[in-house]
Amino acid sequence: MHRRIIAPGALAAASVLLAIPASAASYTPGAPGIGDPYYPYYGNGGYDVSHYDLRLQYQPKTDELQGTATILAKTTQDLSRFDLDFLLDVSEVRVNGTQAAFATSGEHELVVTPKTPLPKGTPVTIVVRYSGVPSAKSAYGFTSWHRTPDGGVAANEPEAAWWWFPSNDHPTDKATYDVSVSVPDGTQAISNGTLQSTSSRLGWTRYNWRQNKPQATYLATLALGRFDITTGTSDGGVPVINAYSKDLGDNEGAARASVERTGEIVDWLSGYFGPYPFSSAGGYVPNTTTSYALETQTRVFYSPRQFANGANTSLVVHELAHQWYGDYVSVRGWKDIWVNEGFARYAQWLWSEHEGEGTAQELADYVYASHPADDAFWTIAPGDPGPDNQFAGAVYDRGALAIQALRNEIGDDAFFAVLKGWPKEHAYGNASVADFQRYAERVSGKPLAALFDTWLFQPEKPAAPSARALVKTTTTVAQPKSWKKIEATNSVHEH
Repeated sequence: MHRRIIAPGALAAASVLLAIPASAASYTPGAPGIGDPYYPYYGNGGYDVSHYDLRLQYQPKTDELQGTATILAKTTQDLSRFDLDFLLDVSEVRVNGTQAAFATSGEHELVVTPKTPLPKGTPVTIVVRYSGVPSAKSAYGFTSWHRTPDGGVAANEPEAAWWWFPSNDHPTDKATYDVSVSVPDGTQAISNGTLQSTSSRLGWTRYNWRQNKPQATYLATLALGRFDITTGTSDGGVPVINAYSKDLGDNEGAARASVERTGEIVDWLSGYFGPYPFSSAGGYVPNTTTSYALETQTRVFYSPRQFANGANTSLVVHELAHQWYGDYVSVRGWKDIWVNEGFARYAQWLWSEHEGEGTAQELADYVYASHPADDAFWTIAPGDPGPDNQFAGAVYDRGALAIQALRNEIGDDAFFAVLKGWPKEHAYGNASVADFQRYAERVSGKPLAALFDTWLFQPEKPAAPSARALVKTTTTVAQPKSWKKIEATNSVHEH
């Protein structure tokens, strides 16, 4: 795991501090972190973003990126200065049309001091001009920019934005996006949402993408390279855009056989989770050396290695389930990761039922029996796993066990009402594990605190009766036919 948090140094030089007029003594700097205990310096305080407009130019031969980011926000306090999360080289910052002082701080902070302090509730337009080579930048010892033979890709969790645009990088500050990218003719630029237009001039082609629904910063993605792009519409009317690197080699057939089923799977998931919440769906498979997949909103990132052993629709189900559980409704804090990963894994169990390869109960029995009481698997609490275990297998498998325990406790009618109603309850917003518990109690009419505590928070193997139908520890359980396909997706959390 690469989650090493290093406290940034002083947030601005003395000269920057002196830029604040005496009359603004009551104004204070925005915090350098949004307040998430897992990642104290991710995100920022003092403002809330509503829209990112990114106008970029990229040269694949050198991995050079130039950009102008226009950020629309509103202050949430009387603000003397504020931070943006960013790594590339900045040449100019303007706040409400006026040049602002700026400096770098810590591992990934851009500190901006407006010429005039900003009262609480002020609409703010921030313009940042920048350039750099994303693959040459790192923070906390890692990079989330993946260089490919024909370009580059930004995709990672919980952070990816720093390498290509300045942002307030935390899921609680969602925004809409316009991403316009100019690349040499023959290279394509892929991002979230829908492709609004393309135009060519003097050997360069510009791609204009729009995400018209709120999106967390880590779910914004950019892929630059040579792709074969397919388009279509699902039976349910959802536009589908998929893309495949032109040099996937032996993995190409399996990748296409999996990802081209996106429309079918989106429609199927809609039956459990409600109407698809975005303007398009799809995925892309660039020629990266990574081994994970990521639920980048509307345009899922898949590593070629995920298809090295053949097609795997279960993986596609997992990432598309996140469009509801993770993207439509995002975590309130990173400790709430179970609300994303437990349900995406459980969707794979439902797909197994659909395919006749093992019921959710049979998969729960198998997982439960496969881990003896002294297995470290049970020491990880999916409801608050800690930053070092945020993407541990137990968050996925023990997390799905908790969902099956809930299903057994409240019955199928209430359970499937919860599955479908929850995304609508917090549409385009954020929610926590505690919020989910309260919602399940309201829908089912049952107290569920003990069940949630047992399956999500206790660092020990629950007694089988807590989940009613779950088998005893000593029982030998046959491996469901779908298990190997599900297990093959475990690397989705190896960010």
